[in-house]
Amino acid sequence: MDATSKPHRIPPEMGIYAEKHNVFQIMQGLLEALLVSRPANPIDFMIEHLKKDNEEVPKVFIVGAPASGKTTISRWICKHLSAVYLSPKDLVHSKVLRRAREAAAYQARREPVPDELWASLLQERMGDVDCESLGWVVDGFPQTRRQALELQTLGVLPRHVVVLYAPDSVLIERNLGKCVDPFTQEVYHTTFDWPLDFNVQSRLVKPEDSSEQATARRLLENHRNIPGIIQTYQDCHKAINADQPCVDVFAQALNFVQSRPRTNAPFTPRVLLLGPPGSGKSLQAALLSQKYGVVNVFFGDLVREKVAGDSAMGELIRPSLESGYPVKDDVALHILQERLGQADCLAYGWVLHGFPRDVDQALLFRRIGVEPNRIFFLNLPTEVGLQRLCQRATDPATGERYHTTYKPPVEEAVHQRLRRHPRDDPLQVERKTEIYTRHLADLEEHYENSICLNADQDPYTVFEYIESCLVKPLPVCKL
Repeated sequence: MDATSKPHRIPPEMGIYAEKHNVFQIMQGLLEALLVSRPANPIDFMIEHLKKDNEEVPKVFIVGAPASGKTTISRWICKHLSAVYLSPKDLVHSKVLRRAREAAAYQARREPVPDELWASLLQERMGDVDCESLGWVVDGFPQTRRQALELQTLGVLPRHVVVLYAPDSVLIERNLGKCVDPFTQEVYHTTFDWPLDFNVQSRLVKPEDSSEQATARRLLENHRNIPGIIQTYQDCHKAINADQPCVDVFAQALNFVQSRPRTNAPFTPRVLLLGPPGSGKSLQAALLSQKYGVVNVFFGDLVREKVAGDSAMGELIRPSLESGYPVKDDVALHILQERLGQADCLAYGWVLHGFPRDVDQALLFRRIGVEPNRIFFLNLPTEVGLQRLCQRATDPATGERYHTTYKPPVEEAVHQRLRRHPRDDPLQVERKTEIYTRHLADLEEHYENSICLNADQDPYTVFEYIESCLVKPLPVCKL
């Protein structure tokens, strides 16, 4: 493509297809695998790599201090995502791994297993079919920066690294009461998590090196090594405080593991905001337009501009606008297609609100080749919407906008001349809210990949959530 001919007039359908099917991410992952493996026949390798279709499977390291809950969180994530649980100490006893006996011999002589051998065992195990197709979660490895570098040398690269931490006093107390079920390898605690099954209680055993002195020694070693591990995986790690209920730690870890890192893939925002009157669609659209330069497209303003322009289209829709009835769907689609097809929308993206009103319009919207890549439903109770809209008014002398609850006028003279817009009449707001509610379920079903959020909070909090979903890829939720 000639770089001197910018701006390029790339058909929007190309970008929509590439984003929908993750073309850029597929090519990036393919190139990474090719450079790491350096196969003799690159074409055959790429074909086999694409057949695996495992670009979204979890590849997770869970590291942290002793007794921080690494095993519990690792097993819970594996159960939730149907991934393979990997623990280096289990690999030593494997009968199929080529170098497992060599590692077992080191342990039998009470000698430390070399880092290169640990990394080789993990690499071989991760090459099995189950790990390739389902993904894996490694419990408690790497323990040092050198081990992390050995894994990198062999091409073992995690997508997410969870680092668990807690105060030493808490970890020592946890480790003193730690018990393990030798049959299931489930971890329990005499104080915080005692099993209800008496059979399980009777067979619990204390793990080795669980004394206070041994735990303190392991904690000191962890403090020395964890900064190096974080430095190795500084772009894909998340530190989580383990001094809280285990379910909360798991929720944070799972949310991180399901997130997708930002890529260099070209992304043109096409944002659709849906919500009842008073939910803040106009404000959120203005904030997005101001910060990211996307085009703020309000369907109501488009219609009024057409009428004010004194064109043939304006004369066609004038009766509907004056009578308060919605514009016909085919006319609405023509207006939108014309605006969203202009150069600024194609180059910078857009944020649309005020359309579609129902599923029929949403289907027509897709039929003209326009597909939003972020859809937000701003949920708001009806009484809150009424309070926001029906109590606002404007000073006709200055144009300043006020609200009887949130921004009342200070001067009585200003209060006396305030005027409320006819569209903020309670009956009008209730009617529009009822129409939106009537079509809400069908719209949510149509936009199955939409994001619902609570609009009954500070508008800048809402904006931060929308912004986070805009600048980062959406998480992959595995059912």
